[in-house]
Amino acid sequence: MTKMKQKLNWAIIGPGGIAHQFTKALQAEACNIYAVGARNKEKGEAFATEFGIKQVYTDFDALMADEKIDVVYIATPHSDHYGYIKKALQHGKHVFSEKAITVSTAELEEVQKLAEEKELVLAEAMTIFHMPLYEELQSRITSGKLGKLKMIQVTFGANQPNDPNNRFFSMDLAGGALLDIGTYALTFARVFLNSQPTEIATSVKKYETGVDEQSGVVLQNEAGEMAVVTMTFRASMPQQGIVAYEHGYITINHFSRADKALITYQDGTEEEITAGNRADAMRYEVRGMENFIASGTNPTASLTEDVVALMTTIREQWGIVFPFEK
Repeated sequence: MTKMKQKLNWAIIGPGGIAHQFTKALQAEACNIYAVGARNKEKGEAFATEFGIKQVYTDFDALMADEKIDVVYIATPHSDHYGYIKKALQHGKHVFSEKAITVSTAELEEVQKLAEEKELVLAEAMTIFHMPLYEELQSRITSGKLGKLKMIQVTFGANQPNDPNNRFFSMDLAGGALLDIGTYALTFARVFLNSQPTEIATSVKKYETGVDEQSGVVLQNEAGEMAVVTMTFRASMPQQGIVAYEHGYITINHFSRADKALITYQDGTEEEITAGNRADAMRYEVRGMENFIASGTNPTASLTEDVVALMTTIREQWGIVFPFEK
């Protein structure tokens, strides 16, 4: 493994809304933000001015070739993730990519293999992997007090503007609810399931552009544990997960950045679990990625693989193929 510098130099690709949040987290963690890459020069320069970044690139090849950059954070539309991840790895950069990390298992397997060959860390910026609450809940679960897992219910709805030109509904940009909010819902389910689902049943309503607007997904693994996931891009629904065991159930609201959960036991008693702070969600991500690089390992890789595999199978069932995949 390449020896880690005292401080890593980060580069941001895609200075949009989520990148603003992440860069603030980098600043809060006193990280070195070395460069930003943007197709639009004015947008890139405005971002650089806001965060005191010296290097602005509109040529992404030049950014990737800059030997001073250690790790690249990718916050572009889903359709670009694979290409930028591959290029960054080829140039010896660690990569932290926004979710969904890639649009398919085929893409993910290729870049994971490349990262392994280059002895680099590739990880997905999935807040659920890094929120302290989930580690705290696992300690309760492994104690056996709740008994065996039976059923998971997950809902996530976002009422996006009814605009076919919006990136959320673009086939060219790999839009649709599944890759945007569904990845959170499926990750939540997979974190609690004790093994990867082997049975997948789905139903979908497509938007006029051909992407998935809303859907229902039923999962079951070989242990008989089940999860029911519902998602929509044209209606508001609680971002809520319920994890039901033999002797009680866990309710988690705002599960993508949750810092509290309620355990309701079979006898009616309740226990509130709190850990971390939802406002620091991206700071936890930054710390997690820097720790991954320091250790040379990504312990969340298998979960990412499983979720991407689920989304790949689900899209196949729906017959949704993005233009750049043909």
